Amino acid sequence: MYIETEATPNPATLKFLPGRQVMAAGTREFTSPEEAEVSPLAQALFDLGDVTGVFFGQGFVSVTAAPGVEWSDLKPQVVSILLDHFVSEAPLFAGSDASGFSVPLEDDADYGDDPADADIVEQIKDLIETRVRPAVANDGGDIVYRGYRDGVVYLAMQGACSGCPSSSATLKHGIESLLKHYVPEVTEVRAA
Repeated sequence: MYIETEATPNPATLKFLPGRQVMAAGTREFTSPEEAEVSPLAQALFDLGDVTGVFFGQGFVSVTAAPGVEWSDLKPQVVSILLDHFVSEAPLFAGSDASGFSVPLEDDADYGDDPADADIVEQIKDLIETRVRPAVANDGGDIVYRGYRDGVVYLAMQGACSGCPSSSATLKHGIESLLKHYVPEVTEVRAA
């Protein structure tokens, strides 16, 4: 088995591609060792001591290194853990699936949607799903719709995109421009 690696726009994060499915559906982000306890793989990566974030996508694992850690030192250790996990076909989550886990976002604020805006919200969600999420996944992250209110779309960045120096530019210039173009009611995009 061979695991490819790709750089992401976030210099602290590398994207690892095992050449097989990681998550059957959805994504999962871990930002602390405590959160990682539900996944033997995420826990093993945090146990290295130099990892501050792990993100599971459909066909990749993004790993974020602690400040000051050199990827030249950490990368072989991460690849070794990933190889051991995927070669042994170990379960990704304790209990062998993620169906029993609820994953709240860090900020549980309800940005809400006005039922009167249902058509606008549907257009926004469709654009995010078909145009934005695939592009963000290519960079080792994900974006989650959090709400739409008074012309403002609230989105949460995850994985490599969370904390990336270019994430605010991605939100403001890329995603905001796209949504404004296709959904004239959108006036702004904000990080949630």
